[in-house]
Amino acid sequence: MSTQAPTVDGTSDAVTPPGPSGPTDRRAGRGPGRGPVRPGTLVKIALMAVVNALGVFGILAAWREGSMGILVSMVALVAVADWVYFSRRSLPMKYILPGLAFLLVYQVYVVAYTGFVAFTNYGDGHNSTQEQAVEALLIQNERRVEGSASYPLTVVERGGQLGFAVVEDDEALVGTADQPLAAADGATVEDGRVTQVPDATVLGRQEILARQAEVTALRVPVSDDPNDGSIRTQDARTGFVSTPSLTWDPEADTMTDVATGTVYRATSEGWFQSDDGQRLNVGWRVMVGFDNFRTAFGDERYAGPFLRILAWTFAFAILSVVTTFLLGLFLAITFNDTRLRGRKIYRTLLIFPYAIPGFLAALLWSGLLNRSFGFVNQVLLGGAAVPWLTDPWLAKLSVLGVNLWLGFPYMFLICTGALQSLPSDVLEAAKVDGASAMRTWRSVTLPLLLVATAPLLISSFAFNFNNFTLIYMLTGGGPRFADASVPLGHTDILISMVYSVSGLDGTAAKNYGLASALSIVIFVIVATISAITFKRTKQFEEIS
Repeated sequence: MSTQAPTVDGTSDAVTPPGPSGPTDRRAGRGPGRGPVRPGTLVKIALMAVVNALGVFGILAAWREGSMGILVSMVALVAVADWVYFSRRSLPMKYILPGLAFLLVYQVYVVAYTGFVAFTNYGDGHNSTQEQAVEALLIQNERRVEGSASYPLTVVERGGQLGFAVVEDDEALVGTADQPLAAADGATVEDGRVTQVPDATVLGRQEILARQAEVTALRVPVSDDPNDGSIRTQDARTGFVSTPSLTWDPEADTMTDVATGTVYRATSEGWFQSDDGQRLNVGWRVMVGFDNFRTAFGDERYAGPFLRILAWTFAFAILSVVTTFLLGLFLAITFNDTRLRGRKIYRTLLIFPYAIPGFLAALLWSGLLNRSFGFVNQVLLGGAAVPWLTDPWLAKLSVLGVNLWLGFPYMFLICTGALQSLPSDVLEAAKVDGASAMRTWRSVTLPLLLVATAPLLISSFAFNFNNFTLIYMLTGGGPRFADASVPLGHTDILISMVYSVSGLDGTAAKNYGLASALSIVIFVIVATISAITFKRTKQFEEIS
């Protein structure tokens, strides 16, 4: 059906109304519908498919570990990402979401989890829940059942887990660490030994030798009751039943030594402890309130070194900022003079220390300052044995000197840029007013320079306050305190103290709770100083 529409000259043309047979899209070349998919859309779909795949992987990992908080967060992040990037109503969020997601994952979550751990006893002996601690104690305290028979044993792998296949009363039984022994339908038994299992792989001799530690450490429960014992092996050919020397009473919340009858009761500190004060060697995580903070400030083992390390940390951070800034500023002023020839070459050479990775430069300087074989002592000082890294005061001077070498190029760059961006009319006005060069520098140039560099100086202070790489690579925190019972030293700063207290360096028992408490202290100190300093920088802005 068509209608007549009048034209300019009074005639009429047939006009076809929109419909199934008429054009529904006025865009040229599209025809009916939306037309071909744009390449950009295909790229977006591909990228979002990768994001969703990674999200699903994280969700499954969180589910497997039982981390419900992480699981819920991952589901929320994936759902929000899909909504933002497939919706036409959230254009600003398309640019904000990646940074916001990384902020939440790598900053907010880390700080929140560190704060949570700071109020727990997480560390050696307290790594898991009470149920997991009970299971570990029952496994670790085992003895072979007296007079029990030996079983022909075959090592198998089922679902990515090692397991044992044994023969009892001519019946094949198969189990893993997570699945108790159960009848294996269809298993093949030859000469009293299992040779094939339908849903598992029988390991050969070479595979067993390659995984010998796993095989000998494996325990396959006989039944769902842990008190019934488990199958173990020492030669991967013969298995025997071992039972725990401890028995667990979940109603009374106690562990009892089968041989001595000693009863160990669960305590609020996360231990099984007897009436005479003896403890079992595996505990569990519990909330301990402010105990870690009280330990940091009240325990003599940590309080004394903590105060000395805190003072040195402030001195190190402040002196590092001041020395690198002054040297960088001096060189920037020097090479900003147009009368100096070869400025580009000199500037390139000055940036060279900044181009070397910090950890590598610290290692190089550690070798150069070696007391017996270092280049500085052997060549520059003619064989002198100066203890640059082993004397407390010289070690501190060495740390400041190396950090000056590493840090002044950065300050040189920002000061050069700030000097070149100063308004020339203001400087000319100062000269016209008769101000001397020093007066111009003090009243005009320096305030304008500080407006541009003050935020960077604050960030440099925060960086040096936590400059773990330099301390760890150059001195390792040494030389050690002679009067301290913990492995801390004269050049340790708070962040390296946290590392030592955590036990990750292997010099002490792991104590993540105390290390997290110290991390929170560092966070509060740096955040407070940065907030105050940023507020003070407004004075420079008012001057400008």
